[in-house]
Amino acid sequence: MAEHDPDEKRVDEAIERLLRDHPPGTTPEREFLGHQYDLGLAWVHFPEGHGGLGVSPRLQRNVIAAVAAAGGPLGGAKNPIGYGMCAPAVEVHGTDEQKTLLRPLFTNEHIWCQLFSEPGAGSDVASLAARAVRDGDEWVLNGQKVWTTLAHISSYGLIIARSDPEVPKHRGITAFIVDMAAPGVEVKPLRQITGEAEFNEVFFTDVRLPDSMRLDDVGRGWAVSLTTLMNERVSIGGGVPPRNSGPIGQLLEVWADAGGGDAAQRDELTRLWISAEVNRLTNMRAAANRKAGTPGPEGSVGKLAMAELNKEIYSFAMNVLGAEGMLVSSYSEHPPKVALFGDDVGKNFLRARANSIEGGTSEVMRNILGERVLGLPGEVRVDKELPWSQVPRS
Repeated sequence: MAEHDPDEKRVDEAIERLLRDHPPGTTPEREFLGHQYDLGLAWVHFPEGHGGLGVSPRLQRNVIAAVAAAGGPLGGAKNPIGYGMCAPAVEVHGTDEQKTLLRPLFTNEHIWCQLFSEPGAGSDVASLAARAVRDGDEWVLNGQKVWTTLAHISSYGLIIARSDPEVPKHRGITAFIVDMAAPGVEVKPLRQITGEAEFNEVFFTDVRLPDSMRLDDVGRGWAVSLTTLMNERVSIGGGVPPRNSGPIGQLLEVWADAGGGDAAQRDELTRLWISAEVNRLTNMRAAANRKAGTPGPEGSVGKLAMAELNKEIYSFAMNVLGAEGMLVSSYSEHPPKVALFGDDVGKNFLRARANSIEGGTSEVMRNILGERVLGLPGEVRVDKELPWSQVPRS
């Protein structure tokens, strides 16, 4: 810790108090996470009273490292969509009443999901067709969402819907917090190549949403979406794990167990390790440069690199395993309770296929980087100023 950094000292003192007064070994997980929230160590860059201390987000690394070393629970591990994507959107765009939902989100009492993609609105989320029609102090929601991670165990969802079809698509969207147990909400799991049903399609039939659960102003749903999506890309691909951990660490274990390979395989392993380390250091630099909680396009750098690298790493791991790699010992036909990579290399190989799709496809990431980072001309958008109702749809 730098002696001249009062914010870091403040964070470290709060960490010391947390671990001293609530030892992870004897404190129930939910209770421990509640105390962590109350001490401002849930999201250190959030304001005081909302799980933060109003300091730089880079200092969250201190919290993660200290809690992990003490054997404590990792905040957000069981609620990745809520922790990394929905919470920042609620903090930036929500009311004081809505922000009271942050504590049970962090303690995993309430799992959250993100309801953006639709069958006809994937890469172009702004073309969504789910409708929210105002009825006094309520809104009536109808439509379908798809690829919704953990919707089957979620208490709440962050949803965007078409509130005005007579304005251009980006301007006619409004965001809401939806109770996933409300009448008219139906969740149907989607079976994946891993055997699990981590994703879902969700149907909304005359679901009534109180206006008090609207995020930001009417028609400001796209701004809420951008906050969520930028944080999603950092959450998926912008983490700063310890060196030799995660997928590359698992590959090193596979390599060691197999007794090493020939010179060509050793060269490929070295290339992948260098790529993983470059990506880790790039994310570290991006995290240090972020001055506020809402990241910019740099989140797309880490997300794109992570997605393509994970596929390469696990493909190479399967080659090292040989015939053994065809066995997936943890194949399950039950919806999971958390969306994470596990210990089974074969299953992770299958799961990594989704990395270049979820959270924005690699093609979309390249477009964002080309336009917003490199300053290249954007793709032609003939429907940009047309009312949504006049835009042809398949």
